[in-house]
Amino acid sequence: MRPVLSLALSLALAAPLAAIATTAAIAAQPVDVGNKVPAGFTALDITGKPRDFASIVGKKGVVLVFFRSAAWCPYCQKQLKEIRDLTPELAKRGYTLAAISYDSTDALNKFNTKVPVNYTLLSDVGSKQIDAFGLRDPAYPKDNFAYGVPTATILVIGKNGVIKKKLSTTDYKIRASNETILASIDAG
Repeated sequence: MRPVLSLALSLALAAPLAAIATTAAIAAQPVDVGNKVPAGFTALDITGKPRDFASIVGKKGVVLVFFRSAAWCPYCQKQLKEIRDLTPELAKRGYTLAAISYDSTDALNKFNTKVPVNYTLLSDVGSKQIDAFGLRDPAYPKDNFAYGVPTATILVIGKNGVIKKKLSTTDYKIRASNETILASIDAG
């Protein structure tokens, strides 16, 4: 192969391969128990107000639910309805509840109008926080409407930002029950 052609071919392949490597690195390094919340955590609540970690955490911590979409995922919609029942029990334990997805604030508001929730819904358009936590579901290519959704994951995070429990599944149809979430907190 001629040197100029070889260089051109190398340059043409370098950018896509780098993008694949970056995506793989994000997916390969999910946060785990003992890790801290990624620095610079911020997402928008349904009013459009930026929320950082300190603004969503309770006296002892927060249960942070990563969900696919309130707009189109029936499994997420069911989960978001069911976890409303957790807030009194979490409050007794010193925890708050927040749920985050790649949905826009408009989509979250529309859901909240239909199914009012008693916890914080967070919009992560562009999936920056989803990626920072290493939770982007790799099943969806860029041209798919679901590109950027997280794997269904629930994190129990202490007030200090350290992840105490992680309940995660690769099957988006299966979600931890309220009892399982409370048991994971009670187990310490």
